[in-house]
Amino acid sequence: MERDDIKIKVIDYGFYYSNVKVLSDINMDIKKNSITAIIGPSGCGKSTFLRTFNRMNELLPNTRVEGEIRIDDVDIYRDNVDVVELRKRIGMVFQRPNPFPKTIYENIIYGPRLHKRYSRSQLDSIVENSLKRAALWDEVKHKLNTNALDLSGGQQQRLCIARLLAVNPEIILMDEPASALDPISTQKIEDLIDELKENYTIVIVTHNMQQAARVSQKAAFLLTEKIGEPATLIEYDDTNRIFTTPGDKRTEDYITGRFG
Repeated sequence: MERDDIKIKVIDYGFYYSNVKVLSDINMDIKKNSITAIIGPSGCGKSTFLRTFNRMNELLPNTRVEGEIRIDDVDIYRDNVDVVELRKRIGMVFQRPNPFPKTIYENIIYGPRLHKRYSRSQLDSIVENSLKRAALWDEVKHKLNTNALDLSGGQQQRLCIARLLAVNPEIILMDEPASALDPISTQKIEDLIDELKENYTIVIVTHNMQQAARVSQKAAFLLTEKIGEPATLIEYDDTNRIFTTPGDKRTEDYITGRFG
């Protein structure tokens, strides 16, 4: 019987680009309404692992997986899984903001209109609610018809978060969402992430150890120990424990800057 607080279950997971195995033997449970940080040196497969949860790696040729990724106890790599519906349930925020070259309003309504017909008043409500949940409404409510590309980098990133919230996902994947932002914008994104965990399950990749310590409840440390070998999950535990009393010397060495 699955624990009902587990949203994502990773079982003996491995990933291949062509014949090259880049991730191996990963096992972990991710709780609902929590923030999990994936940390590790550059090139160890953190972003590849993150993209496995919404099957975005399949957009690349000659990739394959082994093991299982179970969301709500359903293996998402089964043949009968609707990938379009899966990606609606699992939103993604990328390293650099990527708003559409449209108005702020049109950015928000783009996703909802793909799935259903709405009246103008319903769309207005979706736009307002999504921007409020992304902590952007007060800054843009008087200029919804201006081009989204005119916003600052931090505002663009929050707009991208609002855009994915508009389709009511259950899980939010974030691939270094603040790495291209200034410290003030980064703080706003971190505050927003903390608020969002009340309603969403969040998995975030970050190179910033302080950020991982600030925003997450759980941390997973991935490491490729030798060139040519796949990355494995070295340690997965409460973030506080990972950063204060890690159970593995390799985790301690990475966090304290001795390598990576």
